[in-house]
Amino acid sequence: MRTRLARSVTTLAAALALVTGSTVFASGAQTRTGPDTAGVRAALQRVMAAGAPGAFAVIRDHRDPRLDRTLTVGAADLDGTPMRADARFRVGSNTKMFTSAVVMRLAEQGRLDLDEPLRDYLPAGTLPKNWPITARQVLEHRAGVYDHINDLLEQGGEETTAAFEARIRNTVYEPRDLVARSVKHGLQYAPGTAYAYSNTGFVLLALAAEHLTGRPYAELLREQVFAPLGLRRTSFTVPAKRIAGRHITGYLTHDDHREPLLDSTEQTASWIWSAGGIVSSARDLDRFLTALLAGSAGGLVSDDSLRQMTRALPTGTPKIAYGLGIRQISLSCGKVLGHGGIVQGYQSQAFSTPGGERTVVVFANASNNGAVTEGLMDTLEPAFCGKPSAVAPRHSRSGDARDAQVIPAVEDARL
Repeated sequence: MRTRLARSVTTLAAALALVTGSTVFASGAQTRTGPDTAGVRAALQRVMAAGAPGAFAVIRDHRDPRLDRTLTVGAADLDGTPMRADARFRVGSNTKMFTSAVVMRLAEQGRLDLDEPLRDYLPAGTLPKNWPITARQVLEHRAGVYDHINDLLEQGGEETTAAFEARIRNTVYEPRDLVARSVKHGLQYAPGTAYAYSNTGFVLLALAAEHLTGRPYAELLREQVFAPLGLRRTSFTVPAKRIAGRHITGYLTHDDHREPLLDSTEQTASWIWSAGGIVSSARDLDRFLTALLAGSAGGLVSDDSLRQMTRALPTGTPKIAYGLGIRQISLSCGKVLGHGGIVQGYQSQAFSTPGGERTVVVFANASNNGAVTEGLMDTLEPAFCGKPSAVAPRHSRSGDARDAQVIPAVEDARL
């Protein structure tokens, strides 16, 4: 499998080059266009104005490298080190795409049925015997599993920074203990009947992968994804607190914005584990997304698995849908696929056109700040769709052409 995967990745760029037609997106006949660099930079500047020390956007066009762009603003730390787009950072919930890929590979091997009760693939006693939830429902965030992080983060009358120091930075949680925290709340609704984002579900999926293979989750990631794809700047080192190599410093915004930013770079990340514990880089996220969305040609998952992963269902948030560990966002020029990640000190969004032709990775080194999240989301429209039309769309309520481009900010951990 590893040899086949490595060989597939080396030929992936050639496969993409053979995609015919003049469209950027598979969902409609859109004229191919370059990114609106000024629009992306303006959004990054808004991210800084909102309180992030720095930000960047990396745009890679695999059919026309002349359209590649790398934009950086601000600093990688409060000492004034210039922001670098090649450095490592905590990717947060982008980790869910990696976990999903591992699960889909197990399904392809016949070791896990996405539509059978997930408890059958977990150590005895992990889930109650009367819980009917399936891996598919968990991947879709439609299983009704209570999100354990609600018990670990903000609580009534407590500052976010205090919660971080008290329960996140230095505490090491066992994955099964995280699940136990969730289970005591019971199922939140009948599985399959609603959408509610749950990090606990992806902890369950990794526990199932470990149980079925007898291998630690970190080893599964390294052997099945990181090494074959050549992701040299990607690692899963939970519960080690430090980020090795050149990396960006992450800052947690205090709830009282008059207080200084808190350096939150070092943390165990065990509270989020397989739902958000990966450290990576823009280059590696681009490489991973490109391989994933190429299906069989990318060697990571089969075409059938990819079709299932990208069959996105509504979430209740306009323009946002969710498949199996993959988020779908509707832009003015078509749909893009990927995920976002928010973890103390770090925010990123990693998206691609459906066939992996163009990827966009945007990042800021501040969290607990909705305006920073909004600014990052605002980069996607100009990065993928180019400059807006000078004529406002007829359906625009205010007459401002930008109205049709606004994307709701997606907060992975807490909406």
